[in-house]
Amino acid sequence: MSGDETGPVWTIVVAAGSASRFGAPKQFLDLAGSRVVDRSVLTACRHSDGVVVVTPAEPVPGVAPVVAPQGHVVREVSGAESRTGSVRRGLDAVPPDAAVILIHDAARPLATDAVYERVIAAVRGGADAVTPAVPVADTLRRRSGGTIDRDDVVAVQTPQGFRASALRAAHDGGAEATDDVTVVEVAGGTVALVEGDVRNIKLTMPSDLDVAARFLERADREREEQE
Repeated sequence: MSGDETGPVWTIVVAAGSASRFGAPKQFLDLAGSRVVDRSVLTACRHSDGVVVVTPAEPVPGVAPVVAPQGHVVREVSGAESRTGSVRRGLDAVPPDAAVILIHDAARPLATDAVYERVIAAVRGGADAVTPAVPVADTLRRRSGGTIDRDDVVAVQTPQGFRASALRAAHDGGAEATDDVTVVEVAGGTVALVEGDVRNIKLTMPSDLDVAARFLERADREREEQE
């Protein structure tokens, strides 16, 4: 551990996608009374000294700015054509004194406090890059034939966490990838896995909104039973 991991934590919430598979800008849709992106930002704020929200390069008609919880620093920047490019624009808005940087997909509005805490703790423990992960339940088969051993495969989630200097250096190299731990890994950084949460789903299809709403209802019932 180099020591700089003890400084401020900032989170980049990536909400710049076109949601072509979903059929609508899912990050701005309602989920149980709050927009998807606002739920993601609220959780990020609880664990961060500041949050940068990367929104679509082309403004979505009728969409209001992101709701910033009272007392929290939230900055909005416009995204790029690719996810990696959008992350880099978010990085440019993160103060240089940030020690830990998290990157979270706005389309995962159910990321829990516990997942955030595990990711941050692993970065502070010395990892260059950290991702939450869950086991794969389905049998995986190659298109060319043959199955893949599930025990050697996990599904990764966000928020992913990074030692700020490692993340910035990796992105300076210009690599493109579907997630940022891969960008850091390609640059030679270490990647650690922490326990994810099966409820931390990514909204990909319209039916996923219904699944997320049921997860929230169940969580509310569990809280009421505990009180």
